[in-house]
Amino acid sequence: MRLLLVEDDKMLGGSLKKALEKHAYGVDWVQDGEAALTSMENLPFVAIVLDVNLPKLSGIELLKIIRGKKNNTPVLLLTARDTAVQKVEGLDSGADDYLVKPFDLDELLARLRALIRRSEGRAEPSLQCGGVILDLAGKLVCKDGVNVMMTAKEFRVLKLLMERAGKFVTKPDIEYSLYSADEAAESNTIEVSIYALRKKLGSGFIKTIRGVGYMVET
Repeated sequence: MRLLLVEDDKMLGGSLKKALEKHAYGVDWVQDGEAALTSMENLPFVAIVLDVNLPKLSGIELLKIIRGKKNNTPVLLLTARDTAVQKVEGLDSGADDYLVKPFDLDELLARLRALIRRSEGRAEPSLQCGGVILDLAGKLVCKDGVNVMMTAKEFRVLKLLMERAGKFVTKPDIEYSLYSADEAAESNTIEVSIYALRKKLGSGFIKTIRGVGYMVET
């Protein structure tokens, strides 16, 4: 899952990027409103974490432009002022939710998961295919009632495949989910992750058609 993080505070932005990546998100971080618009024109995102106070274009101005283009990507607004006026303005401009700085990371993660679930038409905080259950909140994988240890990359690959269960996912799509725009894809990362997942979950759990992609059946 690729997120767009729009935050001009370098310390907060860097910390958030690292924290979100540890929780199985690919993150593109930009530091002003115009850069955010450019990113959205070139790449799709499952959600946007957007600071209100930005250079070049404010978060509110950016929101209005995004929604004016009929872009319905979920937006979590970050505001430094705990005032009803700013919250109302943000929500009325198209934000789906907001957090007041300083905020708790666990709360931000929970709100992001809820926004993404709603945008995908899901209510449950977990994914299930066959005997495998993936707990999105706890970052746990369970097969036939037994917990299965995963690396961060394995979890992210499995999460993407289970979210798109019943459909083939191409290697470029998986690489897009794993890496941010400024990162180069590591050689054989996808193949290594798929191999490891098959060893842990069963050789038949992930299907492959050469030249098409990988699929987890519903």
